[in-house]
Amino acid sequence: MELSFEHLQSAHCENGVTRSLLNNIGVSQITEPLAFGIGSGLFFVYIPLLKINNGPVIAFRVMPGLIFKRTCKALGIEIVRKKFSSKEKAKVFLDECLADGHPVGCQVGVYYLSYFPKEYRFHFNAHNLIVYGHDEDHYLISDPIMENTTILSDYELERVRFAKGTLAPNGQIYYPKTASVVTNDQIKKGIITGIKKTVNDMLSPMPILGVNGIKYTGNRIKKWRDSLGEKKSGLYLAQLVRMQEEIGTGGGGFRYIYAAFLQEAHAYHPADELLEISKTFTQSGDLWRTAAVQAAGIFKGRIGSQHDFNVMGDYLLEIAEIERRAFVALSKINWKT
Repeated sequence: MELSFEHLQSAHCENGVTRSLLNNIGVSQITEPLAFGIGSGLFFVYIPLLKINNGPVIAFRVMPGLIFKRTCKALGIEIVRKKFSSKEKAKVFLDECLADGHPVGCQVGVYYLSYFPKEYRFHFNAHNLIVYGHDEDHYLISDPIMENTTILSDYELERVRFAKGTLAPNGQIYYPKTASVVTNDQIKKGIITGIKKTVNDMLSPMPILGVNGIKYTGNRIKKWRDSLGEKKSGLYLAQLVRMQEEIGTGGGGFRYIYAAFLQEAHAYHPADELLEISKTFTQSGDLWRTAAVQAAGIFKGRIGSQHDFNVMGDYLLEIAEIERRAFVALSKINWKT
């Protein structure tokens, strides 16, 4: 069984799943940047007490499934979204969805994804892909970050859908319920809703969230060499870079996508401020990439003095201030609907 489905490659998994699933039901206006922006995907949190791969949790995106859920809600599209405690029930439901003609999004862990290069496989459970068919004992897979479609055996798909650990997927499955027509007015309102939610998240007063969280992380990095030692502090920086650049385009990549979102938003809301703020996010993205190079130099042992850690921390402090100004500017836009 193979459903009619167009594979679309994307920069980020859940943006791509959202765009592809909506495209499949006739909503072709939603690009990857629009899905990311309307779905309020941009986020930051640093949780030192919670660990992934022996490093602190550093997240650059919202919880898996929320981009899809928020985008569809903003566009008035009814969805199905379920988790399971039983692997058997999860498989039965998946097969029923496919039999009913629904390609579905699935949250999975990447460690056992057989088509991933080995260097990209680690215990991270917030990846998203699409299942669009079943062929004998294999499922047909559209993973948006891959150039082409692929397959997973029944066992392989079950294994990644029920990966253990932080953010365990629990077989999460989601899809739009019916074909839909989306108007420009719905997109315009969705853009405003998405921006306001992201502004609220990123300007949160909590010290570990949003731009405050970026600043907090920068200050902590300056203390890591003395408090953790060179080896452990290097591993923590490797964790930051992995979450930032290797999984989900978190740091620089998300800023470039958000900049593109603001440019596309300008077509629906011709406020010149959007184009200027878009440039600010590109600047922030460039600085995140520079910070990643600095962090890589430390954990690979090419550099490692206290000065090097201070430079790394200062990059994040500068990013926090740049983004604070950008989100404050977004909060002051006078939306005309």
